Amino acid sequence: MTSHYLFRRVRMFADHPTKTAAVAFMLAFVLVLGTNSRPAQAERLKDLAQIQGVRDNPLIGYGLVVGLDGTGDQTTQTPFTIQSLTNMLARLGITIPAATNMQLKNVAAVMVTAALPAFSRPGEGIDVTVSSLGNAKSLKGGTLLMTPMKGADGSVYAIAQGNVLVAGAGASANGSKVQVNQLDVGRISNGALVERSVPTVLGQAGTLQMTLNQVDFDNAQRVTAAINNAFGSGTAVPVDGRTIAIRAPSDPGQQVAFLAQVENIDVTPSKDAARVIVNARTGSIVMNQMVQLQSCAVAHGNLSVIVNTTPQVSQPGAFSNGQTAVTQQSQIQVRQENGSLKMISAGASLADVVKGLNALGATPADLISILQSIKAAGALRADLEII
Repeated sequence: MTSHYLFRRVRMFADHPTKTAAVAFMLAFVLVLGTNSRPAQAERLKDLAQIQGVRDNPLIGYGLVVGLDGTGDQTTQTPFTIQSLTNMLARLGITIPAATNMQLKNVAAVMVTAALPAFSRPGEGIDVTVSSLGNAKSLKGGTLLMTPMKGADGSVYAIAQGNVLVAGAGASANGSKVQVNQLDVGRISNGALVERSVPTVLGQAGTLQMTLNQVDFDNAQRVTAAINNAFGSGTAVPVDGRTIAIRAPSDPGQQVAFLAQVENIDVTPSKDAARVIVNARTGSIVMNQMVQLQSCAVAHGNLSVIVNTTPQVSQPGAFSNGQTAVTQQSQIQVRQENGSLKMISAGASLADVVKGLNALGATPADLISILQSIKAAGALRADLEII
């Protein structure tokens, strides 16, 4: 029976007011039919996994930013800035006497960080982030001097230099200060040139490794089946819940075309595990649609302690040669709100869970402890993760 036919039948029933119940039933059936007929959402394989070995490499460097408008490091509190500047000038052939007391306000020591993408070649430009290391007030308008960028092995892979772009803004006068965003962190687009490439090995003996973004044995099996359906049985073999071995052409030129086809294969992933994420610092609570809640009873009350301190002045009597004394008198009150026992009905959907938790009327801070207690009681069907 098609939905078009059902809608025609609904219109026939609608002409008769005595058949309202039948109309409601037919409409509900049509909605259910339409929901069940929707195809499962498929995702590209490149959104679920990545080729093992194809990754970025972090780079770090130490340098100097010059040309600041009096917002650089206070050299009396950051001696490494003066030492770095002296060493740099010495390499340029300028000798500064040791007894010289340099009071510079337009120089700042910075740390330079970047990510070297996979397959980068010498001469390519990459973005760098410049962060103040001392007590500089702002890097706005500064220029980063030539800074070697090193990898984890200590080798230089890029050279950074250029004008620092700071997105923030600020002004101060007579003790008043206004600031928008950070002023001691900036960015240089294409500020580093790659001097050395990192060799990337895609696979050995004609075998590539593909790694899922999350460990899931069901998704590993689904990805394997999708690849085998596209390229033939035995092309992909699951190694574990996250790694899949793929038999690929040995010719590097053919590997690129093969991987391009593999990454565009549509795979319908399995549903994620039920999970509740709690941020204890901000009180944020996030849960996915797989969270379920069983019937339980919850009682929660707040305990507050209030301390009031009032100064009391003790005045000595006349002609007593005493001194006026000030004493502190404190009053402590303990208040505990009554927490009535509330019943939370079982919920099989995210909306039911939210409705049940909102029935408690608790604040986000209280809700964190309530979720922990519900999880301990076995009524919360989800993984509770606190970050």
